[in-house]
Amino acid sequence: MPVRNKIRRLIDEKLKVTRYEFSERTTLSKTTVYALYDNPEQIPNKVAMDKICDYYKIQPCEFIEWYEDK
Repeated sequence: MPVRNKIRRLIDEKLKVTRYEFSERTTLSKTTVYALYDNPEQIPNKVAMDKICDYYKIQPCEFIEWYEDK
């Protein structure tokens, strides 16, 4: 599927927090946060997306993107 996450960019460039802080604030497990951060092919499930969007008041398009599969 040509969809990937942009969690690394969100955490490092926009939020400027550590993965640990992101995990604590969103209440996502460290395992989930580190997996999303390290693997853009991993797509967060609905619960994870809800937690990220709710805490940071952002839309899913800020951390999920479609790309053309070549």
